[in-house]
Amino acid sequence: MKSRGGSYFHLHLVSDATGETLITVARAAAAQYANVTPVEHIYPLVRQEAQLDRVLSEVEEFPGIVLYTLLDEKLTERLERRCSELSLPCRSILGPVLRVFQSYLGAESTHRAGAQHTLNAEYFRRIDALNYAMMHDDGQQVDGLERADVVLVGVSRTSKTPTSIYLANRGIKTGNVPLVPGMMVPPQLENLKKPLVVGLYASPERIVQIRQNRLLGLNVQGEDDQYIDRQAVAEEIAFSRRLCTKHHWPLIDVTRRSIEETAAAILALLAERRRQATQ
Repeated sequence: MKSRGGSYFHLHLVSDATGETLITVARAAAAQYANVTPVEHIYPLVRQEAQLDRVLSEVEEFPGIVLYTLLDEKLTERLERRCSELSLPCRSILGPVLRVFQSYLGAESTHRAGAQHTLNAEYFRRIDALNYAMMHDDGQQVDGLERADVVLVGVSRTSKTPTSIYLANRGIKTGNVPLVPGMMVPPQLENLKKPLVVGLYASPERIVQIRQNRLLGLNVQGEDDQYIDRQAVAEEIAFSRRLCTKHHWPLIDVTRRSIEETAAAILALLAERRRQATQ
């Protein structure tokens, strides 16, 4: 192992809540360094001295970068002091942002650990959206699609289900309907009024590659030739695009998009649609 500039390094993530915010920021930063891999040490719910003892013990044993989202001043001071003694970088992720809020709002923060995870209306909205997405995944219960915020359509392997779950975790009720060769498009889909219907598609080569990997994972060989035939797949995609064009449904090419990027594009479309509805 090379601790600095080598193949990997230790990354200590210390949080007094679930650590989700910290992990997201740290991974986004680490992703910018392709030649090194972080060895993550994650410590959620650190709210007492005894819990911090374990953190400091591991930091001493595996020196590296220390990032934290602690709001207790005693714990923060102790963590920073020990890291300074060890000559290790130690930074608060929320600190700079909180100072900006304090400067602009002219008020102190409440210092509530995990405040973003309280069981408020937003939390229950996300749970409701997740339940909806599971019940309306892959064309299930098409009669209930009118209650969705977003409905995704596309051929097999265009990331409809993971995108639906991601959007649901943002509180967006999302259903998805597969377009299957030889099967009629559900009339309920074509008659939707309230939801934003979005078509997802990818290049034939990408779809074939994903489908081949799926069949290998299922240990299926010599079957479903049409499923992985490039020409057949190209025709499926062409049909899905014609269907979306016919109904004026926006299309998103997911060939080189991550789930997060696809979801961000859909959220932008939804926001624009809602903005236009209020004008």
